[in-house]
Amino acid sequence: MNRHAILSTEIADFIHQMPKAELHIHLEGTIDPEAALELARRHDCTERLPSTDLAALQEWYTFVDFPHFVQVYLTISDLLRTPEDFAYIVYRCGQDMAAQNIRYRELTFTPFTHTDYQHKGLTIDDLFEGLDAGRAAAHADFGVEMRWVFDIPRNLSFPRHGGYDPYPAERTLAYALAGRDHGVVGFGLGGFEVNAPPEPFAHAFDRARQEGLLSVPHAGETAGPASVWGAVETLHADRIGHGVRAIEDPTLLTVLRDRQIPLEVNITSNVCLHIFDHFAVHPFPHLDRMGVKVTVNSDDPPLFNTNLCTEYGVLAAEFGYDRAGLARIARNAFEVSGAAPSLKTQLLAEFDAWLATAMENA
Repeated sequence: MNRHAILSTEIADFIHQMPKAELHIHLEGTIDPEAALELARRHDCTERLPSTDLAALQEWYTFVDFPHFVQVYLTISDLLRTPEDFAYIVYRCGQDMAAQNIRYRELTFTPFTHTDYQHKGLTIDDLFEGLDAGRAAAHADFGVEMRWVFDIPRNLSFPRHGGYDPYPAERTLAYALAGRDHGVVGFGLGGFEVNAPPEPFAHAFDRARQEGLLSVPHAGETAGPASVWGAVETLHADRIGHGVRAIEDPTLLTVLRDRQIPLEVNITSNVCLHIFDHFAVHPFPHLDRMGVKVTVNSDDPPLFNTNLCTEYGVLAAEFGYDRAGLARIARNAFEVSGAAPSLKTQLLAEFDAWLATAMENA
């Protein structure tokens, strides 16, 4: 379905012009086919890609199933070989933000993959060098703000022989704490949830929270309410990545509402991954009506053929959100972000000023 085709021009323009914040998007998942090809050519390793034709690469990117998604994700991650590569994709991310009028993004990043898992000879200082350079250039050229959530790859913490290996969590924690001066505001837990519950990671999240980082684990996507309960009760989540399968447990919904624990919802991603079969049965509007604090996000945009404006278009086209409803959801993201208080105040003031003018002229 072409979601934009059923949006009025006025609503599409409103969405595009609205200042936005995005809280759930993976930096490695922003690498589009054009960027992947550029990286492969830089390192003379185009054979790692299935084709050097952009149209064929786009077809390869097209989501088939979760194993295919992981294959594409790891392949493009492996193309990041130098600090300059990281600077390149961060700067492109800033360009994309400017094109969509996204003023602030918290990007989830998995340093352990690059320093330990893929054996590329990269150090955390190499990663900081690239992230810092790209972020500074994007801010200078586009005025956009980027911050980082460093996340643990949960599946690497459960080797095939069983048991829990704390090394990935402890390594990621050390990186995140060192990264507080480089824009790290949150500590996350990503990857496939089945057989990788949140509870064993409590040691790392307790320390992260003590040191001032937000607890923002993924939960309630590929596993059900038990995963969300673990994130809430054991990891003391400040926000939850996804969280949509909380819809299966009314008591949990009440807890999320009463404690105002925000959810970072990724509607198109959920449908592509068959968490829900189609938009009509996605629980976003019900969660919102229940009083759960919800935000809308794009997750891995080129891999799911979406972007943040498209996700807001889903709210309007599929769920009937009007301008006021869209703006309310957009404001949620600024409110629950990890931005420093002065920046958050500035961003909210800019948003409110824009909205007042837009509604007056509607």
